[in-house]
Amino acid sequence: MFVLGTAGHVDHGKSVLVHALTGIDPDRLQEEKERGMTLDLGFAWLKLPSEREISIVDVPGHEKFVKNMLAGVGGIDLALLVIAADEGVMPQTREHLAILDLLGVRRGIIAITKKDLVDEELLELVSLEAREEVKETTLAEAPILAVSAITGEGLPELVSAIDHLLEQTPAKRDVGRPRLPIDRAFTMKGFGTVVTGTLIDGQLSTGQEMEVLPPALRTRIRGLQTHKRKIDTASPGTRVAANLAAVTTDELERGYVVTNPGWLIPTRTIDVKLRLLPYITRPLTHNAIVTFHTGASEMVGKVRLLEGRKLEPGQSAWAQIELKKPVAVVRKDRFIIRSAGGTIGGGEIIDPHAKRRRRSFPGLIESLAARESDNAQEVILATLRAEKFLELEKLAVRCNLSENVVAQFIGQEEAKTGTKKPGIVILGKGSSSLVISDEGWQHLGEETKQLVQNYHKKFPLRHGMPKGELKSRLNMPEQAFIGLLQHLQDEGILIEEGLAIRLPGHEIKLSKEQEVAMGSLLKSLEQNPYSPPSSQQSAVTSHQSGLATNDYRLGSPDTELLNFLIEQGKVVRVSDDIIFAASAYEEMVTRITEHIKSHGKITVAEVRDLFKTSRKYALALMEYLDAQKITRRVGDERVLR
Repeated sequence: MFVLGTAGHVDHGKSVLVHALTGIDPDRLQEEKERGMTLDLGFAWLKLPSEREISIVDVPGHEKFVKNMLAGVGGIDLALLVIAADEGVMPQTREHLAILDLLGVRRGIIAITKKDLVDEELLELVSLEAREEVKETTLAEAPILAVSAITGEGLPELVSAIDHLLEQTPAKRDVGRPRLPIDRAFTMKGFGTVVTGTLIDGQLSTGQEMEVLPPALRTRIRGLQTHKRKIDTASPGTRVAANLAAVTTDELERGYVVTNPGWLIPTRTIDVKLRLLPYITRPLTHNAIVTFHTGASEMVGKVRLLEGRKLEPGQSAWAQIELKKPVAVVRKDRFIIRSAGGTIGGGEIIDPHAKRRRRSFPGLIESLAARESDNAQEVILATLRAEKFLELEKLAVRCNLSENVVAQFIGQEEAKTGTKKPGIVILGKGSSSLVISDEGWQHLGEETKQLVQNYHKKFPLRHGMPKGELKSRLNMPEQAFIGLLQHLQDEGILIEEGLAIRLPGHEIKLSKEQEVAMGSLLKSLEQNPYSPPSSQQSAVTSHQSGLATNDYRLGSPDTELLNFLIEQGKVVRVSDDIIFAASAYEEMVTRITEHIKSHGKITVAEVRDLFKTSRKYALALMEYLDAQKITRRVGDERVLR
């Protein structure tokens, strides 16, 4: 299915021509019929001699309604630029032509209408004027045909020309990620909410679960129609009406996008390649406020030029646009910018999720230029270089490529098993694996090594950094993190020991002060093995030996040495402020176990009496043994597990 869009000045006969070609009046609003002027988008369809059927979007020509025109031309395959023979090229002719050029519409026909109102000499002059007007645009080679919608003269030739051009027009691409920009939303009695638009990038099917962006409204397609015919599946390029469940028209706006859930994230900051029109009178300055149009959406934005402080008419530059509202777009989407004076420029979105850019950032322009390329390999590598890493399932989305194209570059086997190939590194397995550029891999390896090194400096008495903490600091998925550790171990950068990660050269060495403190603590524990120093008593120990058993703040020197002693198996910590020497703990566990075996049970009071200690220590010990699943509490007594 293809879509033809009209363009041209007000009252040059666009709607009349569409009516003559199709028998359908595209002016659907009562006000349009009363004023004889198209105010909003109109729709019709036409069956061609080749039996192919095309959709027609008729746009308003008045300068006040250019924003409505922009909502309709985003998805067209063929432009029909209408110029009245009795008036020739007019202001909105030029603006509409400029918009088609900025949007990259490369196929079109110039229809000189109202042929019946002028003589051949004037008709020839208007045709020459039209050819001169389009010569520097994407429609430079467009055929020019003179027609009369009133007499029907030239209409068969126009239909044949449309058919011929569409034979040379490639089908719309299908990357499996359908997007339906809403250009109209209304309520139909007996059906509910209906939206219309031109479908791009994928198929829609009845019953499909969808979401509406940016507001992230979950919905389902109840039914689909095209050209007032019910269909089960709509293909890319189709003008489609979708009956949506669970949403109301009050929740919808023109410019919202209906798509598959979960993959498309709205954005407010985009990097673009921007071109200004040559005939505007003033340059565009850095931080200029403009009206931004893409698809069927419209919003205010600020243009931050990334090259220089101003952009002259007719020139192109890299820029970042900060939008007032979020928009659902992808790489390579086209856009238009307008000011109070009309359309001033447009271009192509290169990074839909741009970071705040420093204008002098090294390599920024080169990176954006590479991502502008139509070469899939260049785009993939440039995208990866611009990111720390990307999950495989998100890489195709960020590059706006099909998953098959990305898989061909990555390699099917590599994506499944996790490996390294020229230009990239793959961590993990399956769709959750991470893809990293060679440069990104070097940075990630250095970052990981630095994190572990910093951990060693902060906690010199620990064997290594906990794997969970390292994974959290790197913000990586589980499978990819496992792949990272494997790669770094294979390269001899890190060593994995149990739940800890360390550098190869890391060794635990106690200072003389720490050795003295450790000896003092162990001696104090041995002196009263079943009633070790209490919190008050440990304050004296802290002053004398530098270690306080009641100071357990994370990261304090005392805590670090205590953790070391626990790891070494020299002490056992049974509660926040009670520590037993390992030998005393083992003895108490043995005697308690023997007592229970002999008597079937034991109470806290019996533990207290057994070791001639206080209830405080006996209770803490028994609660610890419960937690270690050595004993189990039954009422006020303990039994063995």
